[in-house]
Amino acid sequence: MAVISTTGLARTFPGKNGPVEAVRGIDLTVEGGEIIGLLGPNGAGKTTTLRMLTTLLAPTGGRATVAGCDLVRDPVGVRLRTGYVAQSGGLDPHVTVEEELTTQGRLYRMPKAAAVARAAELAEDFGFAELTERPTAALSGGQRRRVDLAMGLMHRPDVLFLDEPTTGLDPGSRADLWNLVRRLRDEHGTTVFLTTHHLDEADALADRLIIVDRGVIIAEGTPGALKLQYGGSRQATLQDAFLAVTGRAPALPTPRPSPSKDRRCSSTTPH
Repeated sequence: MAVISTTGLARTFPGKNGPVEAVRGIDLTVEGGEIIGLLGPNGAGKTTTLRMLTTLLAPTGGRATVAGCDLVRDPVGVRLRTGYVAQSGGLDPHVTVEEELTTQGRLYRMPKAAAVARAAELAEDFGFAELTERPTAALSGGQRRRVDLAMGLMHRPDVLFLDEPTTGLDPGSRADLWNLVRRLRDEHGTTVFLTTHHLDEADALADRLIIVDRGVIIAEGTPGALKLQYGGSRQATLQDAFLAVTGRAPALPTPRPSPSKDRRCSSTTPH
């Protein structure tokens, strides 16, 4: 069953020399339990697409449903059924891990006891139970990303959106996070939709890849199928296929900003 479906999804921005078509018509279907990787060069439209699917940006054309809710007519329904983890994260450095997670649950109108229990469950499941009394500022980069992921899962969403989930992590922390994402799909049936500039990450994690450029989808398929079709052989790399499809190198990851005491939630919350 499709949990994400879009037809002609588009977004135009005003510009000095006329309208700018950032996304010119995205048609895609994502089935329940898939891990989808969204790839594209700088300016391809992937960030705008992700922002529309997470209700952070209203589309100017087309239609879409996410987790059974219409993107335009029922954005609150979309937010209640989806989680979003931003590239930069959003942990408050002045509160403990437990406080951060519990507050996130309360924002989703969970009773306090249920939020506390869910925070403890996720901390145990993701291997940071011994860190819950620490302020988030005292966590390593890999530990913070685990907490970011737990924040996005407090309300048990059907779909989890991840924006550059491993930017700034060391190889060991990246591998740990990849395993967590696989477990979400395998053990809980969560649909995961991620953007990444790391082609090895896309190759290792995604069941299916969607490559966008100039606001439209130009290729999609499993990593193996794309390497065979565009790279010319099963021994080709995903970078070979990417360059053949786009003619351009993948965008460089954006540096993670320093934590700000004014940033709060990393997950989309209803409002």
